[in-house]
Amino acid sequence: MRAELVERAQRGDQLAFSELVLLDADRCYAIAYRILRDVERAEDAVQEALLLAWRDVHQLRDPERYGPWLHRLVVNACYAEARRHRRWSGHVRALALDAPYGPDPIVSVHDRDALERAFAELSPEQRAVFVLHHHVGQSLEAIAEVLEVPLGTVKSRLHYATRVLRGAITLGELAEDRRRGTA
Repeated sequence: MRAELVERAQRGDQLAFSELVLLDADRCYAIAYRILRDVERAEDAVQEALLLAWRDVHQLRDPERYGPWLHRLVVNACYAEARRHRRWSGHVRALALDAPYGPDPIVSVHDRDALERAFAELSPEQRAVFVLHHHVGQSLEAIAEVLEVPLGTVKSRLHYATRVLRGAITLGELAEDRRRGTA
C-alpha cells in the first residue's frame, strides 16, 4: 500500500503524499525530537524534511525504499537545524504547565537530568545513530545506508554515544548513593 502511495505521489498526486505524511509524520517527529531535544526545532526539521520529500519524491528510484529515504531527509534536516542553532548555548528549559505533580516512579529527576546533560554532549551525528538504533530499531547496516556513511562510522558513533550515556548513568548512581550515604 505504501509503495502505491509513493508511486502516486511521484506522479504528482498531492492526496497520496498527504496520506504518506499522515503515516510517517509522528515517527519523523520522534526521530527529530530525540536528536535535537527541542520541540520547536524538531518540528522545523520535520517540516523541512517533508518539504524536501515532496519536492524530490519523483527522484526516488525504488518506492520500497521510501522509509529509509525519508529518515535520511529527517536526519539531515536535524543536522542543518543543529548547525543553525549551535550559537545558542543557553541551557534554560521551559517547564510544561500541565506536568504531573507526583514523583516519577521510573526515573528520578536527577537521573533524567544527568542523562539529558549527557545526551546534550553528543554530536547530532552520534544522537542520530543512537536514536535510529535504539528508538527506531534499525540495524547498524540500515543506519549506514540511511546516513550514507560507512558501517564502521556508525559503529564508532554508537559506541561513543553509549559510552557517554552509560557514564552519565554510572555517575548518577554514584551521586544518588552519596546522597543516601551508602557510598
